[in-house]
Amino acid sequence: MQEHPFAQYVRILGKGKTGSRSLTGNEAEDAFAMILRGDVEDVQLGAFLMLLRVKEESSEELAGFVRAVRASIPSPDLTVDLDWASYAGKRRQQPWYLLAALALADSGVRVVMHGAAGHTAQRIYSEQVLAELGQPLANALSDVESALNKGNFAYLPLRVLCPPLQRIIDLRNHFGLRSPVHTLARLINPFAAPYSMQSIFHPAYADSHQQAAALLGQANAAVFKGEAGEVERKPEAVCRVKTIINGELGETVWPKMVDGRQAWLDTLPIEDLRKAWRQDDISDYGRLAIQGTIAIALHLRHPERSEDQCLRDAEQIWTDRNRERLS
Repeated sequence: MQEHPFAQYVRILGKGKTGSRSLTGNEAEDAFAMILRGDVEDVQLGAFLMLLRVKEESSEELAGFVRAVRASIPSPDLTVDLDWASYAGKRRQQPWYLLAALALADSGVRVVMHGAAGHTAQRIYSEQVLAELGQPLANALSDVESALNKGNFAYLPLRVLCPPLQRIIDLRNHFGLRSPVHTLARLINPFAAPYSMQSIFHPAYADSHQQAAALLGQANAAVFKGEAGEVERKPEAVCRVKTIINGELGETVWPKMVDGRQAWLDTLPIEDLRKAWRQDDISDYGRLAIQGTIAIALHLRHPERSEDQCLRDAEQIWTDRNRERLS
């Protein structure tokens, strides 16, 4: 019987401690193109993803995977300022990052957020929360442009952007582990926005995200460990942001905004977000999380400004938001 064409890539990853190696960028791109086309058996897909998980994917592999995804999806000619990845979900704190993104949109920044929902139990996701807040979701790529033109913000579900990737993410409960797709999806930047915001849960992944973004030609990007893995600054922690500024790799360290630890919340009522936005009924923690997140985005777009200036500008952006945006 003839060997399956995809077997070579499983073999490269799984040939033992001395025989295995990482895929080259070209091998990774070809392997993932086969996956996206459906040219791979499920048993091969599972083996491939879990071998990558054990090894931890390299920046070259990530870049190759993303190139394959980009080649498989349409790329409408849209003006997008900031690409915002949202794939983790929340369970212990409110998703303050959503209000940060919407306030930035109200300030004139055209933001596209993309993400996946429901892959991990007991979490709430951007797609669900935005819908409850009355923000439209893109059900087709054509919806993105109209949403941006209306309010400078669009949310694009991964199931619309790239259904095969959504299917793989949905396998999380079968594996009991997240797969490399949770990482590579954050790097897609489907509309080639000049600025990109990503978050990781495990700090060790920050370097690979930064380096993969550089390999993909992303001129400006910020990657940091956010609350629960979302792009949200934790006021109670030092925030180390891996950056790409005009093609140069670097790091910015933002100090704590408050001392102590914030208590975990037992429930996450969406109404609390609405009250925060419309009535300023918000905790100090929530306000600082929002303003701190906005400040990181501002510093990415305006690196000549000091961190203190970005924080002051972020406070003004939050103050000037359109309180009628959320229904």
